[in-house]
Amino acid sequence: MSLTTSPAPRPAGAPARLWFETLLLAEGWAQGVAVDIAGGVIVRLEPGTAPEAGRERHAVGLPGLPNLHSHAFQRAMAGLSQVRGPSADSFWTWREAMYAALDRMTPEDVEAVAAQAYVEMLEAGFTRVGEFHYLHHDRDGAPYADPAELGARIAAAAGATGIALTLLPVFYAHGGFGGQASMPGQRRFVNGLDGFARLMEASARALAPLPDAVLGLAPHSLRAATLEEIAALLPMTAGPVHMHVAEQTREVEDCLAFSGRRPVEYLLDGAAVDPRWCLIHATHMSEAETARLALSGAVAGLCPITEADLGDGIFPGAAFASAGGRYGVGSDSNVRIDAAGELALLEYSQRLGNRARNVMALAPGRSTGRTLFEAALAGGAQALGATGAGPAGVGLAVGAPADLVSLDAGRASLAGRSGDGLLDAWIFATRGGGVDCVWRRGDKLVAGGTHRDRAAVEARFRASLTRLAG
Repeated sequence: MSLTTSPAPRPAGAPARLWFETLLLAEGWAQGVAVDIAGGVIVRLEPGTAPEAGRERHAVGLPGLPNLHSHAFQRAMAGLSQVRGPSADSFWTWREAMYAALDRMTPEDVEAVAAQAYVEMLEAGFTRVGEFHYLHHDRDGAPYADPAELGARIAAAAGATGIALTLLPVFYAHGGFGGQASMPGQRRFVNGLDGFARLMEASARALAPLPDAVLGLAPHSLRAATLEEIAALLPMTAGPVHMHVAEQTREVEDCLAFSGRRPVEYLLDGAAVDPRWCLIHATHMSEAETARLALSGAVAGLCPITEADLGDGIFPGAAFASAGGRYGVGSDSNVRIDAAGELALLEYSQRLGNRARNVMALAPGRSTGRTLFEAALAGGAQALGATGAGPAGVGLAVGAPADLVSLDAGRASLAGRSGDGLLDAWIFATRGGGVDCVWRRGDKLVAGGTHRDRAAVEARFRASLTRLAG
């Protein structure tokens, strides 16, 4: 029940001519903006225009957001781990449930589930995804004839749905700090350095048909990759480097027992972490680690909905941002896919932890919604190797990819709002997404809040879930 046997990106259509009553450009809000798109990029942005005949008109436009961290296959287990077990549930008990769930997934299931996740991401306003892809082998742990069989399925799902893809093949070699042996539940993940090099070569071939795909890599964590292995991995691509770190307090305790240092400290001491890197979660950091990570220029990849679902803890957002730290958001386990919801929960977690309001805005008079949105836009683009052509390196500008989102101006929560107030209302006051249309490279993929291929993609997803539950 495969969607397609190879990536099938939709070609950019005929040149598009749009007009927005208000549009968030790289330099700020503009009114009455004519947008011309050709070859997948913006070729004209002209504010202060009247809507001409023949132009498609919209009220509120934004750049599409990057989703910097996804495990697409986990969309298949959303809602399945919400029953309390015999002991206190935690990330570690959830992980065992995840291992059990993936044991039955075929390549066709991986593709069908990923396509559903990507449709939902586009409908939420995400236009590029960083797929932290660690499901590599067959159900018994044996390699496929094509080392990137499952990575190719991810690429096919991205091509079929239209979302931009940064593929991050995951290196996973060990079951704990110090090169401990992997566990049976990890058999679909594990590679040595030579096998991983072959996987990277095959992944590059799988991405070749996609117009603007990016290939990075991801040492899974300090539990699963040693510092020596990480050093050997880095030359395998010039793309971004992602890693889980300090998500759980037990990880901190285990790292201290192994090395005498906390995870972020240990990584920063032992690897050349720089703006190429994205540290996922980084939830449990000391003040010194927080300042050092901000100074490195690396992006903190925050996944507030998943972090709340797993009981991870609260990232030191205010301290990190105040130190100049860069951050973006991702949907991680895809238990719920909601771009505005990730931004709102990031702020709300800071309010709960700090017992204050408008924490991430940092400065008096600054919109919290605008601050969160622009930080996630810039940090996500950096983390996914997808900086655009705007003055700030991201956002909507002539020469930048035509990845746009229009909000549903008919929502009551947006009535009477303008400028930054639109972002505040969308993020904190609008239920059910609030996205009307989404264009990727000028191709209109979502209209009226619904992806144009949702019915077919959802049918395949339902069939996979039904089979996996049988």
